[in-house]
Amino acid sequence: MKFRAVAALIAFCLSVGAASSALPPDAIVAHYCEATRGQDRAMQASSMDVEIAASLPQLKKHGKLSALRRVSALGRITYEKLRFEGDGTVKKQVINRYLSAEAEAQEDPSLSISLTPDNYNFKYKGRTNLEGRETHLFEVSPKHKRAGMFQGKLWIDAATFLRVQESGYLVKSPSVFLKKVAFVRKYQIRDGISVPRQEQSFADTRLGVGRAEITIDFSNFAVDSAPFGAAGIQ
Repeated sequence: MKFRAVAALIAFCLSVGAASSALPPDAIVAHYCEATRGQDRAMQASSMDVEIAASLPQLKKHGKLSALRRVSALGRITYEKLRFEGDGTVKKQVINRYLSAEAEAQEDPSLSISLTPDNYNFKYKGRTNLEGRETHLFEVSPKHKRAGMFQGKLWIDAATFLRVQESGYLVKSPSVFLKKVAFVRKYQIRDGISVPRQEQSFADTRLGVGRAEITIDFSNFAVDSAPFGAAGIQ
């Protein structure tokens, strides 16, 4: 009896997994869009600590900024700069330009850059394992050329339909200082929310200073006025 019960449970789990893997791509995208809408609501009125490490390797210049990233109840992103260490050129030409580009991308709410079928084409590439998590992999290409939009790949968690990674290059340079900008963004799923974990970007510059590199680490996610000070800002 116990054997039959275990066998039935295994068969049920396999059937659920098979049903999930058998979903047509359009259904996967529809589930992802629904999960994303809930995600956007959950991320409103939240904050995170960020550490932005940037460098100009050819000049052997480095810098690191610690800041508090806030998302307002309306979804607007702002930064409270807390501490900077390193070279002023890196701060001005790399970190500040990155933050300015993100702010400019929010200036016209009518120009949506959200990763949805309204703005992107989705091409299904199949199921794949990413860092121990079963995911659906899509190639995505933008329908518009707007600041903040990209061409590349999207990994969607097979269980929750939340994004776990994006990679590619921006279709519009965020600054005249930068040429082609490539990136990898990683997320972690916590309590049903896809929370930013790390972003790495690489770009060639136009002022003869070589390649610019930037790594952003996110930590201490909190909603509303929930105390994130318990972990503290290092």
